[in-house]
Amino acid sequence: MRDQLVLALLAVLIGGIVGFLLFVPFVAASYRRGGRLPLSRLAMWSAALVYFWAIWTYTLLPLPDPDTMVCAGVNLNPAQFVADILEAISAPGAFLTNPAVLQLLLNVALFVPLGCFVRVLGQRGVVVSAVLGLSISAIVEFTQLTGVWGLYPCAYRVFDVDDLLTNTIGAVIGSLLALALPRAMRAGVASTSAAPGGEVTRGRRIYAMVSDLVAALIIQGSTGILVQLWLQFVVQDRSAVIAGTIAGVTGTLAAIIGTLAVVMATGRTIGDIAVGVRFAGGPGDEWVARLMRYLGGIGGYLLLSALPGGWGGLAFVFAVLSLVLVFTRIGPGGLPGLLARRRLSDARRGASRPR
Repeated sequence: MRDQLVLALLAVLIGGIVGFLLFVPFVAASYRRGGRLPLSRLAMWSAALVYFWAIWTYTLLPLPDPDTMVCAGVNLNPAQFVADILEAISAPGAFLTNPAVLQLLLNVALFVPLGCFVRVLGQRGVVVSAVLGLSISAIVEFTQLTGVWGLYPCAYRVFDVDDLLTNTIGAVIGSLLALALPRAMRAGVASTSAAPGGEVTRGRRIYAMVSDLVAALIIQGSTGILVQLWLQFVVQDRSAVIAGTIAGVTGTLAAIIGTLAVVMATGRTIGDIAVGVRFAGGPGDEWVARLMRYLGGIGGYLLLSALPGGWGGLAFVFAVLSLVLVFTRIGPGGLPGLLARRRLSDARRGASRPR
């Protein structure tokens, strides 16, 4: 039970990290394709991401110790599970607690969510669900059979063709069960005909703000990691690696400079570009307006968070104020619109109907 809990937490952790890295591209793709991103759909995609990592962790982890591992067998009889079930029926005791029956039910249940995701997110039916179920199951089984493609000298888990069949059945069942969901939940992303324009809603503005923050953190984190690797393997200064000061400062500067360069070059932040909005119109010099737009958004947050001591807490106050202003009568333009004296518009249509 403890191992299963660890694997579940590992799947959530890895899925969360990958989702964090893919958040901005996902938001951008959703707005390019459908002109919107419902929160329910974001939650569904997040669940799908965690689910796929769960399949990987539950079927391949934990990896065994090469010195103590025992090579597993192979079952090439596609009807073996039928014999196991018939034996379980004839044996005394509770049928549903029989290990063979439990194994069968779990193999089916493991791929039921896959069929649901294919139906709801991919807008595809039973055939595609079956093909994907069989393909993913085959990848997992052959990864086990080859000892993680040569990482181990032999298979450390049993290669079972029955798993291919039961996993595929699970995906088909999931696809059929998804038909019971309300039609609104099974509706695909809005058609591309909706993409040329749309309201700059508060939700859209919040997605832009979150995308800005995620992009800045990715720049900061990746730069810090590269600096730490350089200090460790090139400079070989272990004390600097342990302290982390150089990596922290360099990462922060990279985030500030990188996000500023995007705004000054395009007039929009990474989040604005992702959700397809811009600040346009209004008096004053355009370059000053771009700088004010930067300082009123992610730039102000990054600069405040870089202040020494307790002053860095002002970044939290700034973030809360920015979020609150989005929900006031000022409209979705918020603080950046006030400082830049620009109107928030749909970048694809040139006009907006702020709510």
